[in-house]
Amino acid sequence: MPGSPRVPGNSVDSLVLHATDNRVCRITLNRPEALNAITPDQRERIIHLLAEASADPAVRAVVLTGTGRGFCAGADLRGGSAAGERVPGDVARTIRLGAQRLIAAVLDCEKPVIAAVNGTAAGLGAHLALACDLVLAAESARFIEVFVRRGLVPDGGGAYLLPRLIGPQRAKELMFFGDALSAAEAERLGLVNRVLPDGELDRTARAWAERLATGPTRALALTKQLVNASLDSDRAAAFAAEAAAQEINMTTKDAREGVASFVERREPRFRGR
Repeated sequence: MPGSPRVPGNSVDSLVLHATDNRVCRITLNRPEALNAITPDQRERIIHLLAEASADPAVRAVVLTGTGRGFCAGADLRGGSAAGERVPGDVARTIRLGAQRLIAAVLDCEKPVIAAVNGTAAGLGAHLALACDLVLAAESARFIEVFVRRGLVPDGGGAYLLPRLIGPQRAKELMFFGDALSAAEAERLGLVNRVLPDGELDRTARAWAERLATGPTRALALTKQLVNASLDSDRAAAFAAEAAAQEINMTTKDAREGVASFVERREPRFRGR
C-alpha cells in the first residue's frame, strides 16, 4: 500500500503467509519477533485476502493464525505519524479506515473464519480473534484488553464485540482493568469455543476448517449473516431476515442436494454452490 510504513528487509507477502489447500484458505501472521503486531501493509493484505476468500468459490473456509508466541499483539504503533499538531478528525479517520475495516472484513467474510489463537492476542489482536466465527485457543494463549494500560479507549470494534459476547459487566471488567485473561478463563466466559494443548491447535483448526469446507457454503454464509445481524435486530426484523435468507438459500444446488439426500437416505455431497 503506497505511503504505508514497511518493515525493513521484508515484503508483505512474507509477513502475511497465505495458502489454500483442500478448500481451506489459511492466513498466517508472520512477524514472530514482534508478536505479530500488525503494520498497515499487513492489515491491507489481510483485508484483501479475506475479500478474495469471500469471492472465490474454491475457498469454503478460512483459518487465521500466527507464528511464534503471539497470535497478534495489536496494531504496530511504531510506524505512526510523526509527532506534531493533530488535525481534528485525523484519529477517527485512521481508526475508521484502519482497525475497523480489518474487523469488518472478518465479520463480513462470506466464508466461515476460524481463529487459531496460538499465543498472546492483545488489543486489536484480541478483537481480530473475537470477530472470527469460531475461536480455538492454545493453552498458552492469553487475551488482553490492553488499551487502558496505555490510557486509550478500546478501538477496532472492541466495545461492539465484547458486550455481545459476554455482556456489558464482564466486558467493562476486562476493559477497565486490562488484565490478561487465560485461555481457560476465556473459554469459561464464552469467548473461546475450545482450549487445546499447544501441539493440537493446528491439527484441530485444520480438522474444523476441512469439515466446514465440505458443508453447504452459501447456507453457512447466510447463517453467519443472520446470527451477526440478530444482535442488532428486534424480533420482527430477525424473523423477516430469516425467512428471506431461507428463500434465497432454497435456490442453491446444495439446498436441493440436502433435501434429496434426506429423501434418499444418504449422506449429502455439498459442492458449495
